[in-house]
Amino acid sequence: MDNTAAAKSSWLKWALVVLGWTLFALFFASESIVSRAYLGRPLRLGETLAAWFVCAGLWLITTPLILLLARRFPLERTVWPRNVALHLVLSFSFSFVLLALYVAAARLAGLETGSWSFLSALRNQLVQSFHAEVLTYWAAVGVINAFDYYCKYRERELRASQLEARLARAQLDALKMQLHPHFLFNTLNTISVLMQEDVALANRLLLRLSDLLRLALSNTNAHEVSLREELEFLGHYLEIEQTRFQDRLTVRMQVDDDAYDAQVPNLILQPLVENAIRHAVAPRATKSTIEIRALRQNGFIELLVCDDGPGLVDNENTPKGIGLTNTQARLHQLYGSRGSFQLLPADGGGLEVRVRIPFHTATLEQDDDANGKDTRTDR
Repeated sequence: MDNTAAAKSSWLKWALVVLGWTLFALFFASESIVSRAYLGRPLRLGETLAAWFVCAGLWLITTPLILLLARRFPLERTVWPRNVALHLVLSFSFSFVLLALYVAAARLAGLETGSWSFLSALRNQLVQSFHAEVLTYWAAVGVINAFDYYCKYRERELRASQLEARLARAQLDALKMQLHPHFLFNTLNTISVLMQEDVALANRLLLRLSDLLRLALSNTNAHEVSLREELEFLGHYLEIEQTRFQDRLTVRMQVDDDAYDAQVPNLILQPLVENAIRHAVAPRATKSTIEIRALRQNGFIELLVCDDGPGLVDNENTPKGIGLTNTQARLHQLYGSRGSFQLLPADGGGLEVRVRIPFHTATLEQDDDANGKDTRTDR
């Protein structure tokens, strides 16, 4: 917190203290006025208000000392018997001193018009108001302790939230670091095989891989990118795979015009497409089609990867490699219950992988961060 913010916070706290004692004076002054009106006595509005504001002013002046004592001797579980006894003595002392100061101030201000001596007026105030002054001291100590407990609770809550956020980010980083080597290993393995069969084709794949890795490294620290960037990365990947499979692989893509700016998890589509190629294209010598769709619907972005392979045998035996497993885990970390991941039978046979996440753009996310909000997750 900078000096300006700290000064502003301090002024606000003391403004609330002044307001509290002002309300204290108005509350008890109104009680005295109502009581006099009910008993048919003269209201003496000005004198009553002045008397209670003098009383509140004396409490206001001593508030810093009470604040210091309340925090120096808090009412905590381990030390409460000793501190309660100490505050009991302090409450008697404060009450006596403040009543003496009140009598002196009232006489100087002309609020005490009787012929009583100072000691007589003080004795009268002790009989009438001592217990109320003691309760006022304890009320002030109670409010201070309650406020401090609240601040400590919020601090612990904020610290726990920050630790949770760091843990979630660490888990996401770990999942991403598992995806990159996995993809790289598969591609290098393909190039290794082609080096024995077609050196020129293997060289082209290496060039495509170089472009792909350059693009991947440019977003290595980003957990989310725009769908446009994700599709650009996927295009480089598909160039490698189409070079490998030639006319055996056909890719169809359908993207809503207003979906390109949507923020999606970095490297979300590549493992889904890789899974489709491994199970629908690679095992067969015939032509295969993979369809990629991105739809914006009702505040969500829906990503679908469909193939015409063997599809689902059953949910338990459907293969889930590191790509699909990590994709599902990353969605849960980023979006909680608002993100979904489904494996479904595709129309006409094959497998459909459907990812559904809240729609948001980079501009919307920055605005929400500036306002202290996060629209991506309800965790």
